Amino acid sequence: MNKNTFLSGALACASFAVFASAAHAATLEAHDCWVRAMPPSLPSSGYFVVSNKGDAPATLTAATSPAFAMTMMHKSEDKGGTATMAPVDTVEVPAHGWLEFAPKGYHLMMEQPAKPLKIGSTIPLALTFADKSTLNVECAVKSAATVGK
Repeated sequence: MNKNTFLSGALACASFAVFASAAHAATLEAHDCWVRAMPPSLPSSGYFVVSNKGDAPATLTAATSPAFAMTMMHKSEDKGGTATMAPVDTVEVPAHGWLEFAPKGYHLMMEQPAKPLKIGSTIPLALTFADKSTLNVECAVKSAATVGK
């Protein structure tokens, strides 16, 4: 195999990987995003829905926002009457399905706000998937007393 043939093959593979990633991202949509406004000394929590119209599951690996120094994915569960919360590294969005981050389930723990959150404003959130695709969504800032969308 000569150098030009090798380079052409490598470029074709790289182009396909970019196309596949972009196609995967086109099947995902984030919506209904909101964040609880908490005092800066307490972590806020974030919630959203990701819909997957594609034929393959998508794996959510991270969430970030410039409004917070740290954003982590967690899951709350009730185990025998005791509420527990633990960090999760990945969460799968099923093919032709959806995943909801909501109170008492999956949620974001958002710590060290860059500035105090103002109820009624919005903040950006980026969701990153295992294929390196990213979804950007605007999240409404709501009162700490909010329990749903």
